[in-house]
Amino acid sequence: MRQSEKSTRKPRADAARNRERVLEAAKVVFSAGGAEASLEAVARAAGVGIGTLYRHFPTREALFEAVYRREVQQLADLAEQLKQEAQPVDALRHWMRSNVKFVATKKGMSAALALAAYKNSDLFSYSFDRLTRAVGGLLDRAIATREIRDDITPEDLLRALVGMCYMHDQPGWQISVLRLVDVFIDGLRIRPDRPRSKTKQRKSQ
Repeated sequence: MRQSEKSTRKPRADAARNRERVLEAAKVVFSAGGAEASLEAVARAAGVGIGTLYRHFPTREALFEAVYRREVQQLADLAEQLKQEAQPVDALRHWMRSNVKFVATKKGMSAALALAAYKNSDLFSYSFDRLTRAVGGLLDRAIATREIRDDITPEDLLRALVGMCYMHDQPGWQISVLRLVDVFIDGLRIRPDRPRSKTKQRKSQ
């Protein structure tokens, strides 16, 4: 019975490892060579045969989508990790900066990913929902400590990121955007030296 269990579990474990290797290799190959980089190059980088790649991902679009979903999930996981390891504002800053690196990573796949998102509304809904919930948890935590103003929403933060990364095809864009993220986060902070409201000032007079 145990031998039988091992024989059924091993192929599944091997298949899962192969799939993960293909996804990691695809991210690297497509980021470097663009969306038209060959799937054979992906298979070679993953150390698997082209047949194995096609068994997991029958089309190029399926591979793009899987890489994208994996990256989005990793950003969601990062948000949960940062809740445990970093101060609220630092966690929010770190997560937003990681999104900039995510855009840089998928630069070579941007056209294909845009096409996949238009064709597949589920992909757009999945990514928007996961990222909104991820940044929402970090934002709520920073607001609760009264370090961040409370008139900002998770959607506002994502829109700001999209706007800041709009020129991702220009030289030196990433350094500029990372600096803008710092400026943006600092602008959201509630500082004790800010002037009090008029109501409070009147009461003190």
